[in-house]
Amino acid sequence: MDGADVTFHVGRDKFPAHRSVLAARSSVFKAELLGSMKENAGDPLVEIKDMESDVFKSLLHFIYTDDSPSEMACEDAVMAGHLLVAADRYDVKRLKLICEDKLCKHIDSNTVATSLALAEQHSCPGLKEACFGFLASSSNFEAMVASDGYEHLKSSCPSVLKELIARFLPAELKAAKDIIMKF
Repeated sequence: MDGADVTFHVGRDKFPAHRSVLAARSSVFKAELLGSMKENAGDPLVEIKDMESDVFKSLLHFIYTDDSPSEMACEDAVMAGHLLVAADRYDVKRLKLICEDKLCKHIDSNTVATSLALAEQHSCPGLKEACFGFLASSSNFEAMVASDGYEHLKSSCPSVLKELIARFLPAELKAAKDIIMKF
């Protein structure tokens, strides 16, 4: 990392980087490292407290290479979810789309509630539609309600559950749909 002018401290790991590269690929890094939000003025060490180091490493890998991180080669939906959050946080649109696509391909009854919450919280309409498509089967919907992620979805994104219920009501119950969506 010749010429690195900033180091990120994430967990126990340190990642040297180049402000100009990060700023060119991310409007958030640009604001944080070069603009009015400039972090730690003059201090080349930036601490990231709310992200795992392997996720940050993968984010940097993508920013530098524009290539999907090697950790995602195994189609790991958990990593894709964490990277989607990081890509959204740092406004790395292409990585966010790649992660959304990976998550769409790995929807099952154990992951659908978490994926639906991610879709809602991070503005991923394709993922949201894929989850709704999966939940069109009543057995898939029942399995989601029995999953660990359902309670999180219910408490963090109740509007998604209302939308889901309204979507699956028959067309002749339009008045019921309208009532549900008003609450």
